[in-house]
Amino acid sequence: MEKNLRSEVQVNWICPPGNWNPTMTAQGVLWILLGLLLWPEAGKACLPLFMDFVIQALGELEQKAPVTETRPTASAWLLSAQDASPHDPLRRFLLKKEGLKAIKLDPHLLSPKLQGLAEKVAQHDVRGGQEYGVVLAPDGSTVAVQPLLAGLEAGLQGHRVVNFPLDSTAPPQDATATSPYVGAMVPEVRATSPGLRVASPDVTSLDMEAASPDTKATFPTSVDSLLVVTLAKDLGLTFLQDPQTQSPPVLGIEGCWDQLHAPQNFTLLDPKASPLTTAFFNGALDGALLGDYLSWIPEPRPPLSLLLSQYYGAGVAREPGLRSNFRRQNGAVLISAPTLTQQVWGALLLLQRLEPTHPQLQGMSQDQLAQVASHATEEFTKAFLDCPAIHPRCRWGAAPYRGQPIPLKLPLGFLYVHHTYIPELPCTDFAQCAASMRWMQSFHQDTRGWDDIGYSFVVGSDGYVYEGRGWHYVGAHTLRYNSRGFGVAFVGNYTAELPTEAALRTMRDELPRCALRSGHLRSDYKVLGHRQVVSTECPGDALFNVLRTWPRFAADVKPRTARRASWRSRRELPPLLPAADPQ
Repeated sequence: MEKNLRSEVQVNWICPPGNWNPTMTAQGVLWILLGLLLWPEAGKACLPLFMDFVIQALGELEQKAPVTETRPTASAWLLSAQDASPHDPLRRFLLKKEGLKAIKLDPHLLSPKLQGLAEKVAQHDVRGGQEYGVVLAPDGSTVAVQPLLAGLEAGLQGHRVVNFPLDSTAPPQDATATSPYVGAMVPEVRATSPGLRVASPDVTSLDMEAASPDTKATFPTSVDSLLVVTLAKDLGLTFLQDPQTQSPPVLGIEGCWDQLHAPQNFTLLDPKASPLTTAFFNGALDGALLGDYLSWIPEPRPPLSLLLSQYYGAGVAREPGLRSNFRRQNGAVLISAPTLTQQVWGALLLLQRLEPTHPQLQGMSQDQLAQVASHATEEFTKAFLDCPAIHPRCRWGAAPYRGQPIPLKLPLGFLYVHHTYIPELPCTDFAQCAASMRWMQSFHQDTRGWDDIGYSFVVGSDGYVYEGRGWHYVGAHTLRYNSRGFGVAFVGNYTAELPTEAALRTMRDELPRCALRSGHLRSDYKVLGHRQVVSTECPGDALFNVLRTWPRFAADVKPRTARRASWRSRRELPPLLPAADPQ
């Protein structure tokens, strides 16, 4: 999804007949409500489902509905109309805004095409293996719009906190206080917000075991509207769906767009996926992070269209760490496991009081709700926060596998580290990384004659991992050892330079931690550089010297001597792999 493709899209696509119930009201921002009220007819021309167009719709609203005494912000305008909605009593209670008169919505604020887009992303849902209410962001991630906009609403209200018992509400810590700030997990950057858990800027990985939700949670004394409306409520209710089953809901499932240059339909990769997909978690974390940012920055706040453009671009307020590429790392700092457990528990308790006849909550004791909250937090941590963001093959435009892939016998005992050498330069955004993946796959298939790209995974410098042959199939990365370990490559030449700290942390900590949790790596796995088992200079001197300091490095395996041939001066690919695909 390169930028020139988005800019050249001819927006004359014909929308299929709408399949949303017009009585389902979105909770988020003004233009979503507007899209529901101005229901487009079947066959109306529609826009591709890009985040860019969501941002454009917000920009139009901000331009055509300027701030006045009776219309402070587009978000406040929505909230005044939202109070009349009978749906979602918990969200209505938490995001209630007093003193605003309902304002009649102007039916001409959005162009017909943006109205059609708003209708399509109004409500998040999963049905029949399809996911609705999601858009494709510039970083290649798919984002559910509803939880994102709910977080923006909560943030504009300043982190409204509801105390137990339900007799008072209060703002969080004073945004002008000089309390310590939360540090972003991304190196060289600190995304700050007061009143939250402090993280040292020297932290390079999360201690998830130390923050395990397994310990008995303390009774919640309050709920934070921001965490409840973005994540905690949906997480709790999903784990209440079927209390009789022993298997938890399937969380964090990815999917594929029908076409990357003009996405309209999103199909999930697992038909058993719960509504808590990767796209939902992306939107929920984006909403929580941006809502937190809005809650403490001084007036005048930036327009939401500008804020989202920065967040899904180079970074909010020129901070490259506060952007969508690093939502998982920043989200893990913002939301500790004990905090999330309390917020899920508190959300269920509050909903139980607001809606005593709720079918899932009737007869549930406090202890039972606490167990649900702890279980939900643990599964969310394992399925999402513990793992790096991995773009599936369909996201970078992979060609089909040639032949029949050979299954791996899991778990494996090794992680083989490579550098690609060519492409020589690191890829720093989705367009570059996806192009690098396609080029490598084409070279491996068409020039080398292999069945597929050789690597199991490839780590970019954009905050993402790219799926090659993946967790389940034998790769072509480490001659004679392909079936014994996963081959993971950094994009770039690391003979003299190093990957970014974020990329190194992904390879060293995040990817193995995820593989251990999922049973793909053995608990005693070892890390080896490619040169330790094959006569090659891969993964480069600079990178290999860093590998030798990693705790899982197999120091007892001595590097093989690689003959310095003329391929370096000729700018050809080094002979990292044999001419035949070793299956």
